[in-house]
Amino acid sequence: MDDKTATGRFNVVVNHEEQYSIWPVDMDIPLGWTATGFSGEKQDCLDHINEVWTDMRPLSLRD
Repeated sequence: MDDKTATGRFNVVVNHEEQYSIWPVDMDIPLGWTATGFSGEKQDCLDHINEVWTDMRPLSLRD
């Protein structure tokens, strides 16, 4: 994301490897990513990710 999308509302998204990211709510979520149901200001989303993403390894490495 560039500085133009650094503010506003975001969705927390997750991929099949259970890796998290944020995506602007006014943009379509890219293929391979799914909304988690959490959205808000950028820092709120990053704080949420910090709480739920406790193991940074991709799912395929954890199995």
